[in-house]
Amino acid sequence: MIALKRILVPHDFSETSAAAVNYAVTLARSFGAELVFLYVGDRAQARVEGGMPDGPDGEVTGAAHEAMVQVLAPADRTALNPRCFVLAGSPAEEIVRVAREHEFDLIVMGTHGRGLVGHLLMGSVAEKVVRTAPCPVLTVRNPYGAQGLEVVAEAAEAARVAV
Repeated sequence: MIALKRILVPHDFSETSAAAVNYAVTLARSFGAELVFLYVGDRAQARVEGGMPDGPDGEVTGAAHEAMVQVLAPADRTALNPRCFVLAGSPAEEIVRVAREHEFDLIVMGTHGRGLVGHLLMGSVAEKVVRTAPCPVLTVRNPYGAQGLEVVAEAAEAARVAV
């Protein structure tokens, strides 16, 4: 049987990452798993409100934590109490390093689906993570765009309230 205890969610504040969060939340609730958000980039600390991480190993709290979890419904923020990390560096390398060092059971991340030309020119963080991760990786593409994501989020919230 599959047991998910720790789920890593790389988050770049894009709509695609928000779509991946919906999957991660559902899995975390179903398995009672810990949910951890990770933002990685060369200017990572400046990207998140509050600037510098204020915990060990890049963990953030306060305003920076709130900025990262704003895609969660308030009930999910309370129920899941996710941890958040901000690290500088190469996204794919840091995601894999964190997954390996902290023994995550699953990585749930968005993929922008740029197509062959975009992939050849810019590469794919998701592809690099899939190839090198120490655990399974669920990639999520946002086929709806910004407007559709709001509809999906509203439908997910309505389903949660109905249950």
